[in-house]
Amino acid sequence: MVTIAAIDDSSLQLTFVLFLTVVVITLFTALLTAPQRDEISEFYLGNRTMSPLRNGLAMCGDYLSAATLLGSTGLVALTGYDGLMYLGGTTVAWMMVLLLIAEPLQRTGKFTLGDTVALRLPRQQRPVRVALAVCILAITTLYLVAQLVGSVALLTQFTGAPSDTTRTLCVAVIGTFVILYASLGGMPGATVIQIIKAVMLIAGVLFTAGWVLHRFDWNPNALLERAADRSGTGLTFLEPGLRYGGTVSNKLDFLSLELAIVLGLAALPHVLMRLLAPRSSSVLRRSVLWAIGLVGAVCFGAGILGLGATALLGRDAIESTDRTGNASVLLLAHELGGSVLTALLTCLAYLTLLAVAVGLTLAAASSLAHDLYSEVIRKGRASETEELTVARLSGAVIGILGILLALVAWGANTATLAFLAFAIAASAILPTIMYTLFWRRFTAKGALLSLYGGLLSSVLLAVFSPVVSSAPASFYPEADFAWFPLQNPGIVSIPLGFLLGWLGTVLDKGPAEDSTAHEEFEVRMLVGADD
Repeated sequence: MVTIAAIDDSSLQLTFVLFLTVVVITLFTALLTAPQRDEISEFYLGNRTMSPLRNGLAMCGDYLSAATLLGSTGLVALTGYDGLMYLGGTTVAWMMVLLLIAEPLQRTGKFTLGDTVALRLPRQQRPVRVALAVCILAITTLYLVAQLVGSVALLTQFTGAPSDTTRTLCVAVIGTFVILYASLGGMPGATVIQIIKAVMLIAGVLFTAGWVLHRFDWNPNALLERAADRSGTGLTFLEPGLRYGGTVSNKLDFLSLELAIVLGLAALPHVLMRLLAPRSSSVLRRSVLWAIGLVGAVCFGAGILGLGATALLGRDAIESTDRTGNASVLLLAHELGGSVLTALLTCLAYLTLLAVAVGLTLAAASSLAHDLYSEVIRKGRASETEELTVARLSGAVIGILGILLALVAWGANTATLAFLAFAIAASAILPTIMYTLFWRRFTAKGALLSLYGGLLSSVLLAVFSPVVSSAPASFYPEADFAWFPLQNPGIVSIPLGFLLGWLGTVLDKGPAEDSTAHEEFEVRMLVGADD
């Protein structure tokens, strides 16, 4: 049986060389393309003349994290049909973005979500900006910590449990690169690494998936039959319910997770920034269509990799190496192409972690600099040079905060942190976006209740769930205060966020917002505006 520990040191060394080479090239390119003038719009939005394909690649790179390459593949390898359903939700999420918010949001002509909501609710925009910044900071920090913790988890596959020094060095190096890309390169620099990462990820996943199919003479039925035989569960492996079946709680957990993924994507801060970047709605539409196709291709390839890992290695071998299944793609790579392919896919995983972390850091920095500092603290009087300086410093602060939290929580489940971020986005930010765009009566009180209520309900339900206590994989397995039975709070917190937004609006007895502001916003949303 092949295990990660059995892979020779040459694979790890080659991974380091490849990763360092790609980082040096992309960092140099990012610095060359960084904003040369003190124009804050260029730092936030970058080159707005990019083609739909390049925009689509950047969106794909922003969204696809190491969880797709490692976690999703492992889920398919261990649970079969249920894992494939999870991948399907990832693709459907982009369709929700295209159908619900992409074009109306872009047509408003603003370059941050705070500006868009403030245009709709000008009278009480400052408390709403603060609430948005708090939610964005919570989401991006959770997701950023998940990426940095994932870098340690990936290293652990090769070295075993790392020492404190090794763990600190790994997180610090990745975190430092994140700060450099985000603070110095801005959106143009982030776009460079996102596009390169997306191209490499798509090529690497589809190439390896093709290699798997080649081993089975390009016969998908043979792959499925072999995977079922070596899963230890027979045809049950190809039927729903292996992981999310049986009890009502398991089924609700799957529904909750899918709701968080499908609805949360439309409200992730770094994805929203990317939606605001294209200059025209037609370019945005084609960009999102490219993103749907590219994400779908990667998810399709990840499904084949998961099935291939089970078919070629056996489920028992994968579980004995890593009970989460995250090592399955690396074990498969070693089985197919030895140390070279293992190094290539490991380099891809690290590059994916880095690219997503850059987008998250930039989104948090823009919210802190523009919404909090410029519009709330300085009340719109900050110069562009001043705001740009604050944005760069905010990127460094967020990066350092992520490094420190990752070192404290390095043993946390990365998927749990990421999915909680999705749930918060879907529960707090999505209701605010939807009501802002499509409900004429929506008020600032409704926005505040939706934002703070969605955030607090998501976090509290997660705290009192098996994620934190009462289960072997919990943060505190020996404690028992998990009265909420589900791993993901989305099935409760998302409807609650929408309910609170509605309730706050209908109970708001304060002066109504200026109808002129709504009419101007509606015109922008429907026909577009050039600022």
